Amino acid sequence: MLRTLIVDDERLARSELKRLLKAHPECQLIGEAANAKEAHQYLQQEELDLVFLDIQMPEVTGLELAATLPAQIRFVFCTAYDSYALDAFGLNAVDYLLKPIAPARLAHTMQRLLADKQPETSKPASNQHYLPEQHGILLKFGDINRIVRLHEIVRFESIGNHAAVYTPHGKSFLHSSLARIEQKLNPEHFFKVSRSDIIRIDAIAHIEPGMAAGSLLAVLNDGQQIEVSRRQAQQLKQWFSAF
Repeated sequence: MLRTLIVDDERLARSELKRLLKAHPECQLIGEAANAKEAHQYLQQEELDLVFLDIQMPEVTGLELAATLPAQIRFVFCTAYDSYALDAFGLNAVDYLLKPIAPARLAHTMQRLLADKQPETSKPASNQHYLPEQHGILLKFGDINRIVRLHEIVRFESIGNHAAVYTPHGKSFLHSSLARIEQKLNPEHFFKVSRSDIIRIDAIAHIEPGMAAGSLLAVLNDGQQIEVSRRQAQQLKQWFSAF
């Protein structure tokens, strides 16, 4: 059973989605919200599995709200505009449904959700939320949209409420916090070197002493030099210790 919340500032849109969800008893509708403030009230009071989100809402958009959701909550965007698809998948949305929502399209989304939802006892506790190395992320480079596999990404850098993503194709951006991204990354492949940077471990060419006492400088294969905080320096040294 998926404990579900609908967030949309249009009452008719909420009513239509509720009607469509009646065909999917696996969705237990917990409530509906007309804005982010109402949605956060549900988030504080209820344990939710799934949120259907409109994007264009007053004050706080669906994209901004999605970026604040706990990592265990899945979300699906429902909107009349296709121009937000890039940002939506950058936030790791389950799906992106265009209004008016076709019943068959919603059914496809529900199949994906149920396929991903396994009993917690059957999931290894160490990697139940990690994205696989072949996971594709849609990123924009100039006028070109590319699907970049996770194993191609060498660095995530926090920049305000966005994250810069460094790839062989150049730098792109995700509308997501570094903390949210970290929750999805397997620590066997990525290491958080400071509050503002996560780097791919096998992208490190060598390590040098840093500017601050006790810190390190991680030099990547592409020449980037990333400061490793004093707190994380010892842990990084241990990672590369053979014995």
